[in-house]
Amino acid sequence: MIVYTESKDGFIQDVLNNQIEDKIYSVFERVLGRTSRAEIRSWQNSMMYMSNILLDHNIPSDANVAIEYQIPNTSKRVDFIISGLNQKQEDSAVIIELKQWDYAKKTHKDGIIRSFVGGAERELNHPSHQAYTYAKLIQEYNETVRKENIQLYPCTYLHNYKRSKFENDILDEWYQEYLDKAPAFLRDDTAKLQEFIKKHIKYGDNKDILYRIDNGRIRPSKSLADAVKRMLNGNKEFEMIDDQKVVYEAINDLVLNNVEGKKRTIIVEGGPGTGKSVIAINILSKLLMHQLNTQYVSKNSAPRDVYSTLLKGSFKKSYIDNLFKSSGSYLNIEPNYFDCLLVDEAHRLNEKSGFFGNLGENQIKELINVSKATVFFIDEDQIVTLKDIGSVEEIKKYASELNSEVYQLKLESQFRCNGSDGYLAWLDNILGIRETANKLLDTNEFDFRVFDDPNELRKLIIEKNKESNKARILAGYCWDWDTSNRNNSNHYDIFIPQHNFMMSWNLKQYGNTYIISEDSINEAGCIHTSQGLELDYVGVTIGEDLRYENNKVITDVSKRSKHDKSVKGWKNIYKKNDTKNIAKIDKIIRNTYRTLMTRGMKGCYV
Repeated sequence: MIVYTESKDGFIQDVLNNQIEDKIYSVFERVLGRTSRAEIRSWQNSMMYMSNILLDHNIPSDANVAIEYQIPNTSKRVDFIISGLNQKQEDSAVIIELKQWDYAKKTHKDGIIRSFVGGAERELNHPSHQAYTYAKLIQEYNETVRKENIQLYPCTYLHNYKRSKFENDILDEWYQEYLDKAPAFLRDDTAKLQEFIKKHIKYGDNKDILYRIDNGRIRPSKSLADAVKRMLNGNKEFEMIDDQKVVYEAINDLVLNNVEGKKRTIIVEGGPGTGKSVIAINILSKLLMHQLNTQYVSKNSAPRDVYSTLLKGSFKKSYIDNLFKSSGSYLNIEPNYFDCLLVDEAHRLNEKSGFFGNLGENQIKELINVSKATVFFIDEDQIVTLKDIGSVEEIKKYASELNSEVYQLKLESQFRCNGSDGYLAWLDNILGIRETANKLLDTNEFDFRVFDDPNELRKLIIEKNKESNKARILAGYCWDWDTSNRNNSNHYDIFIPQHNFMMSWNLKQYGNTYIISEDSINEAGCIHTSQGLELDYVGVTIGEDLRYENNKVITDVSKRSKHDKSVKGWKNIYKKNDTKNIAKIDKIIRNTYRTLMTRGMKGCYV
């Protein structure tokens, strides 16, 4: 989606008439929501500089300009694009990442630099790395760009950056790999940037290049499950952008360059689709290449079983089993035995371990104790059972108890739900998880639909599944799970009589690999077989535990299945009027549907 598009001459005229920021903002507010005064000022400032650049009469007047193009399947936007034909008459687009920076300082981390942003000096992507990865993502996700061979030429323009003692930092050879792929132009490089644009945009855009990019067919998203095998073989599967790259490099640095041998606890917070699992698997691969004693840990067995199934035949079973472990596996292991443990879905950790929940002291404490570095990937809004104890506060408490240094990192780049921050904010608001300004949902951003008839939902999900076997129906745990009929395909657990709708929970034969099994499309999954995993399209059947009554969304734990252990003991809690745990049960139900409704990367149907 492009917020603003105009010819080169039209853009220059809008800047000259002091209309550019208003035109950008009016569309931005309508399709993406409100933004800050700082961003509006940045448009005003940066567009004046870009207008001066484009005054060169050798840049075609009928070249086209796009501002704020949202990269498919992400929440990230390209600042500025100018399109036309190159010397070979090929469709071309110059991608320009604009920065307001005054200076930048070199770091020892790959593609990471320091600058003053948001009121503090912080570690950030080198602008050339940022521009390059944005171009790669457009090629990755936009089938029109790839198939029609539209040439992309990324660069970055730091129009406030005067040559000074810090000049060599932004242009240091440490970043040469990215500078070669996306040149960096400083304040006094006006002529050089003009030459770069003229080199790639020789003729005007008479082929609607920007329109074709903006309306191009978006290919199915790359699935983490599909990529795990290649990642563990050392292949780069995902271009990490912005905060993902910063977090990835920070963790690598804390683990690999711990020369003092200090004990370290790293907390990575991030919502659905921000790349927590992608980073965890990438770091697992990296640390294994360095021959460090590393394991991937999760409480929920579904992700482990899915990854293990996909790795069969490529690695020995003993190797796979030693890589992917349950959070209850660390009871009687000596302190600091592991170099690093990567704890995914850390919000799902329990206090006790074992089948009966009677072993050990505390899983958080045990994980920190046995590893020199423990990385917890966490989203507190995905706590979905009364036993879940994973929280930032609890992790900090046990890290302090075990004399482990704590580092906190945050992920915000959004890759699920078509990169729609608006959808996630609207969902939190509508479910009553937190109040946001997103009272309405723009379904142009993300394919969200509500069905009155579950048969119609099932029909659409089956159709979507034909594309890549990445569509499934999930349901709230409001129907009993009859274990005596788990292998009977003619048995139905979920029955909605008014629509003559019948469906079984996923059969025993699929187990935790339900979400990738070829024939499981005719069964419904639940929170336990889907959390931590992703689909292209998800159909969610909401049970009577979540209802709209008296102008608000309420929860009703009494409508949960009696087989649901996630709220086991709720009757006693209500009998005692235990307000703290009553509030937790309410949050669990809301979090459950939030989690189910954010499994889809391209669409959610309810």
